Amino acid sequence: MTTDDAVASPGRAARRRDRRKAEMIETALQILSAGGYQGMRFEDVAERCDIAKATLYHYFPSKDALVSAALEKLTTDVLVQLTAALDAAAGQSATERLRGLIGEQLRVLTVLYPEVGTLFSFPAPWPEEHNEAIKTMRRRHDRLFREVVDEGVAAGEFDCPDPAVALHCLHGILNHASIWLRPDADPDGRTRAAVVDESLRLFTR
Repeated sequence: MTTDDAVASPGRAARRRDRRKAEMIETALQILSAGGYQGMRFEDVAERCDIAKATLYHYFPSKDALVSAALEKLTTDVLVQLTAALDAAAGQSATERLRGLIGEQLRVLTVLYPEVGTLFSFPAPWPEEHNEAIKTMRRRHDRLFREVVDEGVAAGEFDCPDPAVALHCLHGILNHASIWLRPDADPDGRTRAAVVDESLRLFTR
């Protein structure tokens, strides 16, 4: 082995570990979205990843550690997508920024990460130790929408009587739309655009 190979090997090993860990987290998300917390077993994750259960424990000491990592990754990925949508609409009106945010949220729920809707649309039994983390994730998500809505209210673009209620209704619309709106049923995106337009009506009289 050359000196360069000796230096590169630890880097390659780290990348392999990262890829394997990412696969475990992705598999856990798929199982969580299908069966919820109670339906996710370590054995199933290990089997789908084609690894020994002991190997899974090497990366995650418990089921809850894996669930926490999966939820955090999902939340981070979604926030990255929503933030990118806001950045793309920088300098535009609050209405257009909210339009972009709603459209991206709908795309996330129906195209990129359909498991988000499954996991968070409706109340589900979660162990107490995850409740605070899930609340924090929701707050991080809702803050992006609230900031744009507050800007729109301050600018006189939005005149809804109660922005907080309008935001709750907005998330209800998007979560339910994620159940029936799928790309194969809306190839030209017209239905998705209509959902965005109707959602914006919540913020104007």
